[in-house]
Order: sequence, then C-alpha cells, then structure tokens
Amino acid sequence: MKSTQNLGSARAQKQLKSIRIMLAEVARHLEADFVVVLWNGEEVPLKEDAQGDLRMHIRSPNVVRRLLLKPEILTLLQLVASKDLMLEGGSPYDFVKRWDHGKGIHLVRRIDKMKVARHALPFVLGGDIPDRDLPGYHKDAGETVEERDDQEMIGFHYDVSNDFFRLFLDERMLYSTAYYRSEDESLEDAQLHKLDMICRKLRLTPGDRMLDIGCGWGSLACHAAEHYGAHVHGLTLSKEQLAYGLEQVKRRGLEDQVTLELKDYRELADQREVYDKVCQVEMFEHVGWENFDMHFETVRHLLVPQGVYYHQATTRRGGKDLSNFRKATKSMTFITTYIFPGGELDYIGNTLTNMGRMGLEVMDVECLRDSYYLTLQEWERRLKENRDAAVREAGEARTILWQIYFALFIRAFERTVATNYAVVAVKRQPGRTTIPLDRAAIYTESGKPGA
Repeated sequence: MKSTQNLGSARAQKQLKSIRIMLAEVARHLEADFVVVLWNGEEVPLKEDAQGDLRMHIRSPNVVRRLLLKPEILTLLQLVASKDLMLEGGSPYDFVKRWDHGKGIHLVRRIDKMKVARHALPFVLGGDIPDRDLPGYHKDAGETVEERDDQEMIGFHYDVSNDFFRLFLDERMLYSTAYYRSEDESLEDAQLHKLDMICRKLRLTPGDRMLDIGCGWGSLACHAAEHYGAHVHGLTLSKEQLAYGLEQVKRRGLEDQVTLELKDYRELADQREVYDKVCQVEMFEHVGWENFDMHFETVRHLLVPQGVYYHQATTRRGGKDLSNFRKATKSMTFITTYIFPGGELDYIGNTLTNMGRMGLEVMDVECLRDSYYLTLQEWERRLKENRDAAVREAGEARTILWQIYFALFIRAFERTVATNYAVVAVKRQPGRTTIPLDRAAIYTESGKPGA
C-alpha cells in the first residue's frame, strides 16, 4: 500500500511539474491577462504582469489530458461549459477580451510541440473526465427540406423559455440586431429605430398585405400594423414565441390586422401573388444551404408584381478560395450542437447572386455589422448581469453555453468574420420599380414612434 501511495504521489508531482512547464510555453505565445489555478490551488499567470481578477481553474489533471489528446477550440469550450475548466471572476467574454485572438487561433502551431510532448506523458496515461450532461442537439440536422426537422430544431433554440430571453433582450423581445444611430443609444431606442427602418425600407402603406417569415415574438408584425396600417401575417415554428405573440396582439388590440400562426412558410409555396411585402429578419440562418434557392423562389411566388422583399441575415466572410466554405469550423460545430442546430451562414455575394437567379432584383444593400456588434455586447452584458436568474430559469450548463455563444459571436463580428446585411429586393419585371430613386425617405424619421 505504501509503495502504491508513493507512486501516486510521485506521479502527481510529475504532473504538476509538467503543467507548469507547458503553461509557461503557452504564456510565452499567448500572453493572456489572467491567472490559471491548478487543481492543487497553485496559481500560474499567463502573462508576466497578469491581473488576478480573472482566474481559470483547472479542476483536475484529466482536464489537461483531454486538451492534450484533442487540442482544439471545441474541446476547450466543452470543458468550460461543463465547468471542468471553471472560469472565475468574469464571463467567457471577459476572458476572451484578455488575449489576442490572432495569437490564440495560431497557438497550437506556434508552441514548441516537442517540449509539450516531452511533458505530456504523465497526463496521457491517466484517466479521463466522464461525459457531462450538456444540453445539446445531437441529431443529424440534415440538409434538404425532407431531411430537416426544422420545427424541432427551432424549438431547441427558442423554446428555452420566454423568461430566459427576457433577461437579455429589449422590452419588445427583438432577437435580431438593433439599428444604432450612436454608440450611447439605448438598446430599446435602437430596436425601435430598427422596426421603423424595416417598415420604411419595405415602403409600407396602409392596407399593405405583409408576410413576416419567422416573426419571433410578434413585435415587428404589431409595429407594422399599428404604425403603418399594414395587415400582417406572421409565421413562427416556436410555440413559446407564438404564445407570447398572440398575447401581444390581443393586448394591443390588433386582432383585425395581425394574424400569427405556428406554421412553416413553405406550406404557402403553392400560393401565388398573395402579399405586397415579405420580410424575414434573421430567420434565413435556419434555412440551410441546400434550401436557399427554395427560399427565394417561394418569396418570389408569394409577392405581387412590384412586391418588395426585405432580407436581413448574418453572414460569414467569403474569401478567395470558397471550395471549403461550407466546412464548419470548431466554433461553429459548438454553436450548432449546443445553441443553434441546423444553422448555416451564407456569404453576401452568394445571397445576392441567388436572389437574382430566383427572380428577385436587388435594389439596396446595407451592412449592419457595427450595430450588431453593439447589440451583442449589450445582450452579453445583460445576461451576465442577470446570470443568477438565468441559471434558475434555464440551468447553469445552458446559461454558460449561451454566454460562450455570445462571446464567440461578439469576437466574430469584431474581427469581420461574421457580419449582417439588410437587403431590399423587388419581384423582377420590366419597367420602373416602386423603390425611390434615393435613400432620403428611408432615413427620414417618418415612422410614428411607438411601443
């Protein structure tokens, strides 16, 4: 028994010595401004003058083993979400802000791999961390209309609970980028400005028949009806959103103008020239690459001649070589597994090309990256501020997953890896369109502000 204890103690000392050497190598290249706390309580700064307010706690040697066997961002994120790698003193985004992203993504290539390999043995021969019960979507998302269970995937993302979303969204429950006119504008004011901007870009007039695909909690539909006189048909696949939206329609006395349904918009594909205006606001990310053409073709069929389509979506950066564009990064794999099943981001060039191919004439394109960057920061701040309530509502694991999700997307928008575009198109036909010759009408504060 004594010899076994001695062997165990010797191995433990080797592990501690090895992790100190490996962390020193990481610190040399990463220079992250926080402290790593080992399983024995020892503190190792990842920068010479690192502040001690943020601490990343390695809770057991097996955390190191898993990272050594699979040294990628997905492993790191899963360990953080399961709290095997515990973040103390701040949110995931607080930690992300403390290191240079460029150094981080190239870390594995830059470190001295031979040095790491020499000191990995005490960990590689150890045990593993048992699988944690992270709330993920582990089914095959599929690609085509026939393969995808969109209602189930939408439900996974949106039906966490309305109370959970209320903790970080604005008072109107708008889960898409706001439209900021200044950096110090409130989220509530910027979201109201966004609603007016969409309605003006659609050229809404009293009596217009409008389809809102992926209507969320119904605030755009209600705003378009109440302040622009439109008759709006809103569709969602989320039961939680529908319940909230129907209550909002009733509370605002808009039953004669707004109809909300739990329905897939593709069920309208056989209808022709039903709507004067069609919009989708960040629902397109759920459609899936193989279904992009179907989406635009359906929109074209539903629009009357000269009908207007408003398309707002988050996109990825393209690049010179697009042959592997659809290959998911490890960060995207994390997001589609734990947050956003079935999600795929297009690049703007492909979006505009496909619109044209499917009979929609693009009239206006506006980049909203800066506004989304500010929106995401505010959502992250509010979720952090209301973290205890979020844990009570959705559980600690899901709350951490959402905090990681916001951190990843804030960084993606900051680095132009992701952006967001608002596109206005019309159903193509010869002759003059109904779109004004300049943008003056869009940016005039003509929409009556309202709640």
